Amino acid sequence: MLLSNLIQTVSYEVLQSDASVEINHLVYDSRKVNQGDVFVCVSGAVCDGHSFIPQVIEKGAKAIIVEKELESLELGDNKEIAVIRVEDTREALAHMSAAYFGHPAENLKVIGITGTKGKTTTTYMIKSILENAGFKTGLIGTIETIIGKECIPASNTTPESYVVQETFRKMVDAGCQCAVMEVSSQGLMLHRVSGFTFDYGIFTNLEPDHIGPNEHKDMEDYIACKSKLFSKCRVGILNADDSHLEQILRNHTCQVETFGMSENADLRATGLQLWREQGSLGIAYQLSGLLNMDISIDIPGKFSVYNSMAAIAICRHFGVTEENIAKALQNIRVKGRVELIKVSDQFTLMIDYAHNAMALESLLTTLKEYEPKRLVCLFGCGGNRSKLRRYEMGEVSSKLADVTVITSDNPRDEEPMDIIEDILTGVKKADGAYVTIPDRKEAIRYCIENGKEGDIIILAGKGHEDYQEIKGKKYKMDERDLIAQILKER
Repeated sequence: MLLSNLIQTVSYEVLQSDASVEINHLVYDSRKVNQGDVFVCVSGAVCDGHSFIPQVIEKGAKAIIVEKELESLELGDNKEIAVIRVEDTREALAHMSAAYFGHPAENLKVIGITGTKGKTTTTYMIKSILENAGFKTGLIGTIETIIGKECIPASNTTPESYVVQETFRKMVDAGCQCAVMEVSSQGLMLHRVSGFTFDYGIFTNLEPDHIGPNEHKDMEDYIACKSKLFSKCRVGILNADDSHLEQILRNHTCQVETFGMSENADLRATGLQLWREQGSLGIAYQLSGLLNMDISIDIPGKFSVYNSMAAIAICRHFGVTEENIAKALQNIRVKGRVELIKVSDQFTLMIDYAHNAMALESLLTTLKEYEPKRLVCLFGCGGNRSKLRRYEMGEVSSKLADVTVITSDNPRDEEPMDIIEDILTGVKKADGAYVTIPDRKEAIRYCIENGKEGDIIILAGKGHEDYQEIKGKKYKMDERDLIAQILKER
């Protein structure tokens, strides 16, 4: 293929040779360069692709895409190599990847979901409703990428742009008609979803998160990155009740629809009713506005109402019937997101990914609304991470849960008991009862064997993770397997 075809939608300057050179593959990882490839020099947080120019030249790269001036590049005497300068190599990579894979997004209805919380559950809800209505749908998210029956574990919420386009191509080839994906603020900031237009963009909510030296410098930057989705989509569907809605829509170019509980929402939920039966929890409500129907879902909490409304709002555009919507929502299961594990009719047991104080507080506050006889919270904290998180999670659990069970998470290079001692510092700031059981399986056993009628027991922190990381090694450990083993051993 011609390099000029790959950079057709990119503003560029030819620094050396010319852009009509024939190339074999598009590559952004210097270790994967082969003879005749074009290498894109991506500047990352850890290393700069420009520093690998001598190595990729030695490997036979035929063209190099840079964002730095020619004099700062180590090209040697290789005058035959095409060197193309762009403003931003990450953005160029996104456009080039789209062209390299034949612009696959043009053959899909692409749905992007951004927000602090709710992205994962909403993607699965949308996928479930669309597939129940006959639309084959691929998914890209925090837990996994799903293409037909193939499930690929995820390493980033939003993959690099090359991987996004490669995945879209696989989805099209597998017969998918739709693609639903989580879109992180980092993904938007780093141009991972540039090079194509979303058919639909969803905004769930916004809370202070991902603020720090390696992510967003402040809340304004975080909001600005989230808002980019609504200049990259045709239709925006947003939470009308979120206080940041106006800022999110500041530079939007899309058609706008809203959902929420306020009277001005286009799709409105009223008459919320919590329900609880035989170890399960759920919520029901009436939907009015753009659609009028009764909804009941067996995922607890008000946040589930917002997630389901976002999914319903999307599926309305696909002509999905009320019957299909209701049926699909009754069968939603998202691994590690308030995931109910049936072990008894007397008490409720669930697994959730809540692994910081904000998420844990939101979860426990939601579960307290169901008025459990006791709220039991099991969690640990990761090693080689901030001690502040341990103090905060300990205090939140002790304040909101009746019993806190402190155990091990991913200790990494630290001693589990050292981490537990830090958590206890926070636990002792409030007055909740607590017990310390370092072995996670034994901690779960304790919760199950001491479960009482009317209890809600939450296993927090691991969620969808199926491993435990100790001293540089990952060991298989899935809480669902541990629960099954415990029940069998009983």
